[in-house]
Amino acid sequence: MATRTDAPTRREQILKEAARLFAERGFHGVGVDEIGAAVGISGPGLYRHFPGKDAMLAELLVGISGQLLTGGKRRVAEADGDAEELLDSLIEGHIDFALDDRPLITLHDRELDRLRDTDRKLVRQLQRQYVELWVEVVREVYPALAEPAARSSVHSVFGLLNSTPHLGRPGALPGRTGTASLLHRMARGAFAAAGTAAVD
Repeated sequence: MATRTDAPTRREQILKEAARLFAERGFHGVGVDEIGAAVGISGPGLYRHFPGKDAMLAELLVGISGQLLTGGKRRVAEADGDAEELLDSLIEGHIDFALDDRPLITLHDRELDRLRDTDRKLVRQLQRQYVELWVEVVREVYPALAEPAARSSVHSVFGLLNSTPHLGRPGALPGRTGTASLLHRMARGAFAAAGTAAVD
């Protein structure tokens, strides 16, 4: 995903703190006042930005699904036709998300069912499009891989990359660069293993 250089808006600050608190203590374990205190405004002041916690959760989960899809499409559009390089680029983009937005992974796992049906369906729709974007690239790199197997391998790699909330405290990891490099090698190794199995 693109790196921001401008300061986050108050709305973005609220969402970031809400994600952190929801991930740490659960959606129902966090009050509006606590989210407000984390960004230096009163709880009631939050209602100038969001109608409530449900709206924050929906914007977080729908938002990150949309950002991943948009980022993936951008990487495809900017590719020079080299499928290997494009796959590496997609992996790098997802690793950025997995390392920089760990609370959102926890939120998705724990709280997705709390969304309204329409928001939950939108999240799933965006995720399916993101998966299919990857499937197409993976099959270019490994043409012997049938579509169902390619899709399964993409989901498996997402599971691997999205394991970051379970890797321990940030200080316990081997540094961001080292962790990113390790995750990248493991992702490529998983795809290579799937491709080799398809040939065998």
